[in-house]
Order: sequence, then C-alpha cells, then structure tokens
Amino acid sequence: MASLKDLKNRITSVKSTQKITKAMQMVAASKLRRAQEAAEAARPYAERMESVLAGLGAAVKDSPGASPLLIGTGKEDVHLVIVATSERGLCGGFNANIVKAARPHIEQLIASGKTVKILCIGKKGYALLRRDFGDFIIDLKDLSAVKRLSFSDAQPIASEVLAMFERGEFDVASLFYAKFQSVLVQVATNQQLIPAPIPEVSEGMGDELGGAIYDYEPDEAAILADLLPRNVAVQIYRGLLENAASEQGSRMTAMDNATRNAGDMIDSLSITYNRTRQANITKELIEIISGAEAL
Repeated sequence: MASLKDLKNRITSVKSTQKITKAMQMVAASKLRRAQEAAEAARPYAERMESVLAGLGAAVKDSPGASPLLIGTGKEDVHLVIVATSERGLCGGFNANIVKAARPHIEQLIASGKTVKILCIGKKGYALLRRDFGDFIIDLKDLSAVKRLSFSDAQPIASEVLAMFERGEFDVASLFYAKFQSVLVQVATNQQLIPAPIPEVSEGMGDELGGAIYDYEPDEAAILADLLPRNVAVQIYRGLLENAASEQGSRMTAMDNATRNAGDMIDSLSITYNRTRQANITKELIEIISGAEAL
C-alpha cells in the first residue's frame, strides 16, 4: 500500500496535469472559432469552383486538346497519396483517423500492383505512416512554423505537385484530410485532385450555376488551362483549413475528457488518502492504548 506521502505527491501531480489540460482546452476553444470560420468560408468558393469545372470540363473532356489535369494521362499506374495531418499531438484520434482512412487505400493500390508515392503534410501523419510505408514516402511538408494558415502556405505544395505531374512522376493524385462537421465529429475524407473529378452532366446541371447558360470568353479550353492548376491549390488549401478546424475541435474534446478523468482520479486518490490516514490514526491509537494497558 502506498504511503501518505506518495498519495499526496500523486494528488499534487494529477492536479498539476489537470490545470494543464484545462488550459489546453480553453486555448483550443479560442482557436476553434477562428479556424471553423475560415473552413466554412472556404467551402463555398471550393465547391463553386468544382461546379464551374464540371460544366467546363464536360464540354471539352472529349476534345483532342483537353488538359491532362482534366482527363488524366491515360493510365493509372502511379498514384500520389497526399496525407494531411497535424504538426502536434494531444488531439485525440484526429491524426489516427486520417491515417486509418489512408492506410487501406494505400494497401489496396499496392496489392493491385500500382506504384504508390506518399506526400505527408504534418509530422504526426509521417510518424504513423513511416512504420509501414516508409519506403513509399517521398517528402514531408512541415507547417509547424505557420501560426495562421493562408493560401500562400498551400500554393507551394500545389506547385510541387503540379511540377511532379508535368514531369510524369505520377498519374493520379488524391488528398486525405478530416472534414470538420462539429466539435465531436470530424470525417476523414479522400478527395481526388488529379485528374479533376468531373461528374456526368445532367439536365439539372445548369441549376448548380444559377440556372444560367454562359458564353465563355476566351473559350473553355483556355479558361480550364488557368482554372485547373488553381483548383489543385484551392482544394489543398481547403483541406488544410478543414484540418485546422478539425484538429482544434478534436483537441478541445480530448482535453475536456482528460480534465474530467483527472478530476475523477483526484477524487479516487483523495478517498484512498483519507482512508489510509484514518487507518494510520486508528493504528496509532490502538498502539497507545495497548501500551498504556501493559503498564
């Protein structure tokens, strides 16, 4: 049985930990609001760009001069898997859930005889993937110095991905990130970046563009030549913003649970401390009484 001093030291230690987790919860809550607003503000732009690309791409995807960013290279032998996670831990299952979604995708590609290249954004995802897929990781993008995400942080990553595609280093690129839904729910998402996914055009497609029919100047091919590379950067930026909000939401929940658990542990240790102290007092009284009777 632990001594009173050991129990007291343990209670003091857990109380210190509780103060830290409570502080981290409050910091995450303050950061969450700003990150959530940024993620929600980026969604309409990214979704609108996807719908515009769908309309433009449907018109030119069968033409001989269509961009490879739209129609692909004609093969699917080499896949680039971009896994975006956080730079810091203590955020619950946030990083593990993204890697858990990417892992079966990578394993399936390898089992199918495809060549897989992994680009990690964030050290936590790199640490989790390195154990099983270290030979497939080609680069790690460290954003730990970034205090507040901006489009300029996503643009260099997109530029490198586009340069790799132009050099013929891969055929298909996909991005894994966590889409923010609420403080308790973050959904691991797999989004194909290259070639741009173009849905089948239906009769109601015009409704997504406000019900209007547009005449483009210059033509669709020229517009797509500018929009397709920009779309890669926009979607990566959107994924990073969704990750930022999801990370803070997951950290806030994890630290709240840790604070509650620390409180329960303090209560349990306090009960044990009081019982041990009472037992020691009783034992001392018995020894005193026994000694007095012996005299």
